[in-house]
Amino acid sequence: MSLRILHISTRLIQGGSQENTVLSCEGQSELGHEVHLAYGPIFGPEGSYFDRANDFRTSDGRRIGMHEIPHMVREIAPVKDWKAMGEIRALIEEIRPDIVHTHSSKAGIIGRVAGWKELLASSDHRPGVVHTVHGPPFHKYLPKWKNTIYVASEKYAADRCHVIVSVADAMTRQFRDAGIGRDEQFVTVRSGMETEHFLNPIESETREAMRAELGLGDDDFVIGTVARLAEHKGHDDILDALGDELRAHPSWKLLWVGDGWWSDRLLGRVEEMGLKDQLVTTGLVPQLRVGAMMRAMDVLLHPSYREGLPRTVPQALLCGVPVCASDTDGTPEACIDPSVNATHSTGRIFPVGDTDAIREGVVWMFNNPRERARMGQRGQKMCAQMFSVDAMVQGLGQVYADAIALASRG
Repeated sequence: MSLRILHISTRLIQGGSQENTVLSCEGQSELGHEVHLAYGPIFGPEGSYFDRANDFRTSDGRRIGMHEIPHMVREIAPVKDWKAMGEIRALIEEIRPDIVHTHSSKAGIIGRVAGWKELLASSDHRPGVVHTVHGPPFHKYLPKWKNTIYVASEKYAADRCHVIVSVADAMTRQFRDAGIGRDEQFVTVRSGMETEHFLNPIESETREAMRAELGLGDDDFVIGTVARLAEHKGHDDILDALGDELRAHPSWKLLWVGDGWWSDRLLGRVEEMGLKDQLVTTGLVPQLRVGAMMRAMDVLLHPSYREGLPRTVPQALLCGVPVCASDTDGTPEACIDPSVNATHSTGRIFPVGDTDAIREGVVWMFNNPRERARMGQRGQKMCAQMFSVDAMVQGLGQVYADAIALASRG
């Protein structure tokens, strides 16, 4: 059955939630569904998925309907939020989707409320309302008053949707521990990604070719990070943990892929530490080039303070690169520490913000090249099965069928 689907995302910046959303739109369009994507204004140094979504065409020439919501903003802004809800409600009345599928916290709250209002107000249009949790908006690094608002808002919105999709089992646990939603609402559908260009590089994007392009030597030990240069991504922890080791090992190199609001400050700090010659930065790179950058690495270091399931972790593993990552949210579901399962380990996990443990994990990777390689091989095999776009789109198809059935019952 062909459906009319409306996805709603706060911003189409380059990020895991946005990539998940655009890939869902593309996959569903290819299956013959009529797909629309609503989003707030895009600005800033993080890059954008707008061109990709806007330029997409199916094999028979159909495209994704693109709709900017002028007052959709990330921060808490009551007047703009109220106006954005009206804009989304008007769009829902115009499109009359079978499914309203929201992503990210702000769009998730406003979009679910707008979709539920349509369901209650219309006698002949009862859309299924679905929300995907890519990462919790509430966390211990926020002021208490903000967390109180976010948790209360998520509770309110959970009562106004049929199904809540978690990209990792950890998301369900965190939301239920906060008293959000009901057990039967939650289902895990892992975030799909384009595995082919991670698994099968073209000749110009092999490990050797990328090291040559980036000015890295064959004998360099490359510690890579793929993340926005922004708060809660852990770049300061990398410098605190590895500064002395980098000075002691001139062949150790940091490779930072990404850009962000903290770029100038972080790069200034690197220079002050005398490590400028051991840092390679790429700025923003097209998504299809991320795998190429990862293949130049010996280990992916991901010291983020909060995530849903960071896409960079399975993406690195798809490239055969082992991971050192913080024990946050869904990360341990892909980065499996030897202490949890030595036979199937894919990397090393460390406590969030623990610079001693970061240093220990990276040093272990350097000193154990054979086990490091085995970790990458195990991770590649595991992630090729877990994170395909087809599996995600198929999983969402069942979610939509369930949501439509629930909506029809009133």
